[in-house]
Amino acid sequence: MLYTIDVLIDKIKASDKQYDIDKIVAAYEVADEAHSDTKRSSGEPYITHPIAVACILLEFCMDTDTLVAALLHDVVEDTDISLETLRKKFGEDVANLVDGVTKIGQVPLNTKEEQQAENIRKILMAMSKDIRVIIIKLADRLHNMRTIMYRPPEKQRKKALETMNFYAPIAHRLGMSAVKEEMEDISIKILDPYGTRAVEDMLDTHKEQRDTFIDTITGRIRERISDIEPPPVIEGRVKSVYSIYKKVYIKGKSFDEIYDVYAVRVIVQSVIECYNVLGIIHDMFKPIPYRFKDYIATPKPNRYQSLHTTVIGREGIPFEVQIRTVEMHNTAQYGVAAHWKYKAGLTGKVAGEQRFDWIRQILDQQQEGDDVEQIADAIKVDLAPDEVYVFTPKGDVIVLPLGSTVIDFAYAIHTQVGHKMTGAKVSGRMIRFDYQLRTGDIVEVMTTQSQTYGPNRNWLEIAKTSEARGKIRAWFKKECREENIAEGMAALEGEFHRASIIPTPEFLNEIAVAQKFSSVDDFYAAIGYGGVKLSKIMQRVKDMYANRMAAANPVSVDGNEALKNTIARKQKSGVIVEGIDNCLIKFAKCCNPLPGDKIVGFITRGYGVSVHKQDCTNVVNASPQDKERWIHVMWAASGQTEYYNATIDIISENMTALADVTSTIASSRFVISNISAHPLKNGNGNIVVTVEVASVEQLNALIQRIQKINGVISAERTGIL
Repeated sequence: MLYTIDVLIDKIKASDKQYDIDKIVAAYEVADEAHSDTKRSSGEPYITHPIAVACILLEFCMDTDTLVAALLHDVVEDTDISLETLRKKFGEDVANLVDGVTKIGQVPLNTKEEQQAENIRKILMAMSKDIRVIIIKLADRLHNMRTIMYRPPEKQRKKALETMNFYAPIAHRLGMSAVKEEMEDISIKILDPYGTRAVEDMLDTHKEQRDTFIDTITGRIRERISDIEPPPVIEGRVKSVYSIYKKVYIKGKSFDEIYDVYAVRVIVQSVIECYNVLGIIHDMFKPIPYRFKDYIATPKPNRYQSLHTTVIGREGIPFEVQIRTVEMHNTAQYGVAAHWKYKAGLTGKVAGEQRFDWIRQILDQQQEGDDVEQIADAIKVDLAPDEVYVFTPKGDVIVLPLGSTVIDFAYAIHTQVGHKMTGAKVSGRMIRFDYQLRTGDIVEVMTTQSQTYGPNRNWLEIAKTSEARGKIRAWFKKECREENIAEGMAALEGEFHRASIIPTPEFLNEIAVAQKFSSVDDFYAAIGYGGVKLSKIMQRVKDMYANRMAAANPVSVDGNEALKNTIARKQKSGVIVEGIDNCLIKFAKCCNPLPGDKIVGFITRGYGVSVHKQDCTNVVNASPQDKERWIHVMWAASGQTEYYNATIDIISENMTALADVTSTIASSRFVISNISAHPLKNGNGNIVVTVEVASVEQLNALIQRIQKINGVISAERTGIL
């Protein structure tokens, strides 16, 4: 169909809503002139696209300004017309809507992935102010997907993947199921044409039988409820291609195991009639156990309401029956657009409307220092169409993304519940923190009343939702700055060792500034609390270092050549001995030196050089006659992380702290080389544990964690067991 302004005007006149046709025509004229020299990939004039978007929005009963913005949505991005020009000619509302849907082509970001993620964040920010932004964007994407066959194959795949990851989940969250299903069906045909064809073939094989079955079932139901006035609307349909594809290829079910391939929808006038019809359906057909869902009493977060039940008729074929009111049906098809307040002529602002709080929550949970890829990943999780419905012991319903854990549940209840959680039960049974919740679970969170509480760092790896991860990172950021700095310094040092980088204060400051931090300590702290992912930035850091080395030694072809010359005498042990090549190195057991400690070497008789800490008792109390046997040594950078034994002496109130100590060490991902524990005469417990660490900073960070364990009196570094 060729979309023209006449087609749009005819549709407007045929609607039962009043529109400012003069303003719409004026917008068309501006857009038509701006795009006059541009054609689409299909060869059609470009103006047909914004007109088509406006026609889609007209089906959603959107207001005049939304249609005007749809006609103008590409002019700022693709032509010389400025946002200020639109503001003067069409008003603030239209200008803000156009700005909200305009891509960020001018943002100076490093990769296309970053640019796309930043674009997504801007859309969400605009949505939090005016939800019409995303409704226009969805209509824009829907028309582009309908005409995507004219694009090159690689562009088709990119757009299809983007649609599946972001736009379809957004449509689902807004309750716009018709838009979501069409986007998914088009996208999956592009991403997996063979799998989709197989699903369509399965459906086509039984097409005649399927049509007969649906006609028979709907006829029997219509006859049975014929006394309801006005007569209910009864529709029979086959589930969307993607819905079946997902169950066959993602969930691994055979076609015969899919109980809801066929569906019948009954649309009545009132909630009471919904439940009455449900009783009649269960009397007519045999219900399948555990396949009944009451979304009227417990609506989905996107305000979807309906009764779902799966039954089997005398033909032996299972099918789903959905029962809802007319209002519920409109909401299910068009979501927020069906109820939008433009019908009452109100403004487009959504401030104060709880139905859109989730948008602001996604944005609020992002921490300073988060990169845009992290934000995009969080958005994908929080917009996931699959959800679980979990209950508190009091019967309150908590809705979470599929795959969420009890950590997500605790933080969804309240921030302090999450921070103080010590364990959880599901239906009265103790479960692990990484247990994935299922619909119907009754979850009880156990908390501590101790004044020393807080989350564990490994919760960041377990939590599914950005809300939980954001609150955990915020706690570490606020409460554990010194520990974060030590943790971040140790983690960065490990990466430097692996990359053979010897950092200078100037280079560290350069990295911090590049990551938009005002100081190196702030940068370390962000790494420590999880705001910066080293895996995301290390390639950039390596490039910066190579450029520095090349500038310092322009003759060298290899940017690391100067580094190699510097550590020419590096030993396999990770220690450089002044003036001696390839000598035997051993670490003194009396003090267990670690990278980061100030060290000194002692030339032994027949056993090479023994390395001590400079403040070791044996160094301080060394006899004067051995003065010439002390030699200067230093730690060397290594191409890979090397680990050393370090021993911690712990005094606890009793022996029960042993389990918490080993759990803390294990969750911090340290290897225990040796451990011993025994009670002291005063009733206290003594635990001596040797762990493998890469540096003194790592050891200090671990000691700080152990010192915070309930019941631990002291924890200190000591010699070997």
